[in-house]
Amino acid sequence: MTVWDRPEPPTRPAPLDRERIVAAAVALADEGGLEAVSLRKVAARLDVGPMRLYGYISTKEELFDLMVDEVHAEILPEEQPGDWREALRVHAHRTRQATLRHEWLADLLGGRPTLGPNALAVTEATLAALDGLADLDTVMRAVETVSAYFTGAIRREIANLRAERATGLSKRDWQRAFGPHVRRMLDTGRFPALAKVVYDGTEVDAEESFATGLDWVLDAVAAKLARPPA
Repeated sequence: MTVWDRPEPPTRPAPLDRERIVAAAVALADEGGLEAVSLRKVAARLDVGPMRLYGYISTKEELFDLMVDEVHAEILPEEQPGDWREALRVHAHRTRQATLRHEWLADLLGGRPTLGPNALAVTEATLAALDGLADLDTVMRAVETVSAYFTGAIRREIANLRAERATGLSKRDWQRAFGPHVRRMLDTGRFPALAKVVYDGTEVDAEESFATGLDWVLDAVAAKLARPPA
């Protein structure tokens, strides 16, 4: 029986439920990452004994599942987008925004599908927007392709934010610190293509980079959806 199907125990002797447990776990993760979350620490945050939690959650993995589903409530669109492209764009941007609020989510994105009610509702909204546009396999590949893009892009952005905190160097500070080394390497003439990017390329922020890449992926998906079946 999954955590979604298992009934909650009675609330005596002190009021407790999965909603409170998950809220405490999310707060701990927001403060210190997934490594800050354990059933013992959640119990302490709720001022109950650790054994009380085992009536509601069997393992830390179940707790993570519940936490991910809780955040999916923030990803679920407030209303169904008008077309498939907007639906996928909204899904991507809302996932990025939710992850910037809850950085630990980046560590749990991807992999096996999440099966909680909020995550299933997000998936349903996405698939419903593409229903009937192509055969089912093409639709699934389209969703997987967009998901692979934004998952990778979000993880890269979060990794950069963590690196800034870990080193105490902003992106600009890091560039200044390593600039002399990069220039020496480029001056060897061994990396002409890279030199062109470094000296002539336009730097954009993470949000613009994310949006541009997403539009390119959506253009590719549109081409596949427009192609008549073989």
